[in-house]
Amino acid sequence: MTDMNLIVGSHDIVMITLDTLRYDAAVLEEANCPNLCGDGPWEKRHTPGSFTYAAHHAFFGGFLPTPATTDKENHIRLFHSRNTGLKTHPHTWLFDTPDMVSGLQAEGYRTICVGGVIFFTKKVALAKVLPGYFQESYWRMTFGVTNPRSTEHQVNHTLKLLERADPEERLFLFLNVSAIHGPNHYFVPGARKDSVDSQRAALRYVDGQLGRLFEALRARKRPAFCLAFSDHGTAYGEDGYEGHRLAHEVVWNVPYREFLL
Repeated sequence: MTDMNLIVGSHDIVMITLDTLRYDAAVLEEANCPNLCGDGPWEKRHTPGSFTYAAHHAFFGGFLPTPATTDKENHIRLFHSRNTGLKTHPHTWLFDTPDMVSGLQAEGYRTICVGGVIFFTKKVALAKVLPGYFQESYWRMTFGVTNPRSTEHQVNHTLKLLERADPEERLFLFLNVSAIHGPNHYFVPGARKDSVDSQRAALRYVDGQLGRLFEALRARKRPAFCLAFSDHGTAYGEDGYEGHRLAHEVVWNVPYREFLL
């Protein structure tokens, strides 16, 4: 396990949620995702929420996807609120604030959110809650699910933020990638319906765009610790289910990776 007490303070921290990415789709595309999976495979985990809003509240509270095993002794959290009475691991970084985002801010991090799906748009009060965790938050129509080049636009904007960032300042950068969320059928020429195949094609597109972001992060003064995972999966007709915000294994099983840049 990564010792987060050695990471926090010495590394930039990057959290990327690949919104709606199913575990099975991610595994099928490992060989085609050199940026996300170049040094290792996806790990199967269980999400704490069946849709974006619920899952991200848990993530920002320090509750990342849980290893999909019955060995709870090895379900070690990277981040955890201090003095809850629950047992924690020596490698877990403890924060005293209501959430890990403000906890990192208290440690001197600049916290930045680049949103994607509807819950990050800030267009209505509900859509201001998740970006409200951060000191800086950004959303544009071109970042949303209806734009086939959304990840390109999100990465372009993030690169501009990195260019003007103080090289001495530690960053907690959060990116909610919208391209894999439906509609994604337009990533398969001629397709009219979202499917595992179109989600796989969307993931290939996303991986290709993230390479530019990872290159820019590697060029910064300090190394970056990167977390990349899905917030939930989605159903494409399995057992009669469609979509998410429901209890089915294709929704609860998500891919998870952590790596250094």
